[in-house]
Amino acid sequence: MATKSVPAQETTMTTHAINITKGGYCLESKTFQSIRPPAIPPPPPHQPLSITQFILSLLHSSAIPTTQKNFLIMPSTRQSLTHSEAINQIYSLSSSLKSLYNLNKNDVSFILCPPSLHVPILYFSLLYLGVTISPANPLSSNSELTHQIQLSKPKIAFATSQTAHKLPSFPLGTILIDSPEFISLLTQISKRDTATNHVEVSQSDMAAILYSSGTTGRVKGVSLTHRNVIAPIAAFQKSSADLDPHEVLLLTLPLFHVFGFFLLINEFRRGKTLVLTERFDFEQVLKVVERYRVSDMPVSPTIILTLLKSDLTNKYDLSSLRRFSCGGAPLSKEVAEKFKRKFPQAEIMQGYGLTEAGAVSSMIGPEEYNQHASVGRLCGNMEAKIVDPLTGEAFGPGKRGELWLRGPSIMKGYVGDEKATAETLDSEGWLKTGDLCFFDSEGFLYIVDRLKELIKYKAYQVPPVELEQLLLSDPEIADAAVIPYPDEEAGQIPMAYVVRKPGSNITEAQIMDSIAKQVAPYKKIRRVAFIDAIPRSPAGKILRRELINHALSGALCKL
Repeated sequence: MATKSVPAQETTMTTHAINITKGGYCLESKTFQSIRPPAIPPPPPHQPLSITQFILSLLHSSAIPTTQKNFLIMPSTRQSLTHSEAINQIYSLSSSLKSLYNLNKNDVSFILCPPSLHVPILYFSLLYLGVTISPANPLSSNSELTHQIQLSKPKIAFATSQTAHKLPSFPLGTILIDSPEFISLLTQISKRDTATNHVEVSQSDMAAILYSSGTTGRVKGVSLTHRNVIAPIAAFQKSSADLDPHEVLLLTLPLFHVFGFFLLINEFRRGKTLVLTERFDFEQVLKVVERYRVSDMPVSPTIILTLLKSDLTNKYDLSSLRRFSCGGAPLSKEVAEKFKRKFPQAEIMQGYGLTEAGAVSSMIGPEEYNQHASVGRLCGNMEAKIVDPLTGEAFGPGKRGELWLRGPSIMKGYVGDEKATAETLDSEGWLKTGDLCFFDSEGFLYIVDRLKELIKYKAYQVPPVELEQLLLSDPEIADAAVIPYPDEEAGQIPMAYVVRKPGSNITEAQIMDSIAKQVAPYKKIRRVAFIDAIPRSPAGKILRRELINHALSGALCKL
C-alpha cells in the first residue's frame, strides 16, 4: 500500500522571537505560529509508542478515579462501561486477537460497525497491536465500500450481523462484534496474562486510514500515524486538577469520522463520560441531555441552528449544557449571539480541522468565547501560512488566501494515490487545505469558504457561506445552501436551495428581495428552489455536488 510521505516537521518553529508579533506572525518566515504552548511536551518521535499505550499511561498517572466512573453509555440499550472495565477489555481483546487470528503489526483492519460499546474497545485494542484501523460508514453503498477496500487493502474485517453482508471475503475473515464469540474475547484474558503479547509500535507506523468526505472529488484514504494523533493529544492535555469529574459528553459524531475518532481518544484520556448515539434524532438527543445531565456536545452549525429555532427545547431540562464544540462549517457571529441569548449558561467553542490535519488545528480557548466569528487560534505544535493561490506569495494578517498548515499532526499522505498526495503536500510538509482564510492581528483564524466552492460571478468571487448565513438568519428558513448555477452572461450566478420552516409560505421573490437588501449587487441570490432537506455529510458539511447535479439535471424541486 504505497503512501508517499514528506519529511517530518517536528521543530519548525523559528527562534527569532523578536520578529514575531503578539498574534504569532513571524515577519521573517511569513508564517503564523501557535502562541499556545503544548500543555505537555509530546514524547520524542523516536520513542516506540502506540496511541493506546500513550493514552493508558496518561490515564494511569492521573488522579482520575476510574473504578466506578462510567466511560461509555449507550442510551438505546441502557448499557454502560466504566473506565476500569474498558481498560481490562482492551488488554483482553488485544491479546485474544493476536493469539487467535495471527494479526501482525501494520496489518489493516476494515471496520463497518454502527456505534456500540464494543467499537471503542476494538479501536484501542487494534491500535495497541499496531494494526491499522480503517473504519467506514455503515450506510455506505456497495460501490463506495469497494473503492475504500481497494484503497486500504485490509487483511481482516470487523462488522455486525446487520452490516457483514456488504463485505467481500478477506484473508483473515470477518469477525462479528455482536456475536457471543467476540463478546467472550473481551473478558477472556486478564491484564497480567498479556505481558508476553506486547507489540513494539513505532510512532511513525500507520494508525488509521480515515476516509475524506469526498465533497470535492472521489473519496480518498487519509493515512494517519500514531504520531499524528499523539502530538495533538499532548497539545490538548490538561492536568488532572483541571478536570471536572462530572463532565459528560454526548458524542453525536460518528466514530468513523476524524473528529469523532479524535474525541473518543482524547476524552478517554481525560476520564470523561461519553454518551454514544446510534443515529441523530433531535428530540432523542434532547431526552439524552436531560437524562444524563450532558455538559458537552460536539456539533455542526446545523445542530446549533436547530437548537436555536426549535420549540422542542422548551420541553426538556437542558440546564446542564456548558460547552458546544462547533466545527464542519463557519458559524456566523449573529447566530452565535442569538444562541447565547437562548442558552446563557453555555459557550460555543468554534474550531477548525480536517481529516488530513489529524482533526483539530485551531480552537477557541476558554478565555476567548467572545470571538464568535473566529475558529480560534492555532493549537500547540501547529503553524500556518496564508498563500495567494495564483502566485504562491505568503500574506500577513488581514489578507485572504489559501490556508496552509504544518505540524506533527499532518497526515502521512493518501493511501494508493501519490498524485493526490503530491498535489496536497509540498516537499516541506505544508498541507494545502483548499480553504480561503485569513488571520487577524491577534492570531485568530477566520474561514471565508472553500476555494473550489467560490461562485465566479463575472469578475467577482462570491462566498456561498456568507449568503447561507444570511438565509439562516431568517426565522422562516429552517436550512439553506447556496451553489453556483451556470449563466451565459455572468458565468455563474448564486442559487439558493431553501428548506422552509414548518408553516412558512415564504416565496422565491421574498427571499431574493431580502438578501438583495443586505449584500452588494454582485452577491445577490438570483435563483431559488425549495427542497425538503439539504444533503449533508455525517459531519454536517453541505454536499454541494449533489445539489449542483440536482440543479443541472433540471429536476423539479418540491414547492
